[in-house]
Amino acid sequence: MPMRLPWRRRPVGRSQRLLDLAGVKPGAVDGTDDLEVCRQVAFRAARRDHGATAEILAAVEDLLADEAEYKFVVAFLEDLQNLASHGLDTFRPLDGMRPMLGPRSAVCWDTVTDFWSAVADWRAGTGVPLESSDRILGVENEQLRMLLWTTNRTLAGGEKLGLADVVRYEKAVGSPIPGYSHIEVALRIAARDGA
Repeated sequence: MPMRLPWRRRPVGRSQRLLDLAGVKPGAVDGTDDLEVCRQVAFRAARRDHGATAEILAAVEDLLADEAEYKFVVAFLEDLQNLASHGLDTFRPLDGMRPMLGPRSAVCWDTVTDFWSAVADWRAGTGVPLESSDRILGVENEQLRMLLWTTNRTLAGGEKLGLADVVRYEKAVGSPIPGYSHIEVALRIAARDGA
């Protein structure tokens, strides 16, 4: 019996369905890399002018019928929230996306929201000021922009909270999103990128 590894390579069919709904050109992304699929699909689904956002969110809701898809959906919804948090006219606002979610996705959405709020509260308690998100929002390279905008969140005061803050929070407090670890994600990214 094969061992199930976290962040396994995804079956291409499921990923391809989301990539097709998002309008990602064939070959533009490795359809087996969970994090890249989430980033690519979220970057398009979050756009105000994207006509298939509701269909993408319905497909994501369907994925939650399979417990094995939970981590993928959490990563995707987190990317969507992070994009919406930046307050850019290009993207739908947070309150514009939540009504499109199915009941299971809404629970995940709220879990992700609560987690990032806890990280922000913890980070504020450290006394170390956060940087402004202006620097990442000014990036012009589309690939870098996609990476930075999906892994960082802009708080109400314009400060940036990012993956490094989340990893530090999980290490200090030991409270990841239930069933989803950003430490695991960071280690996977480092291994993939040869860091």
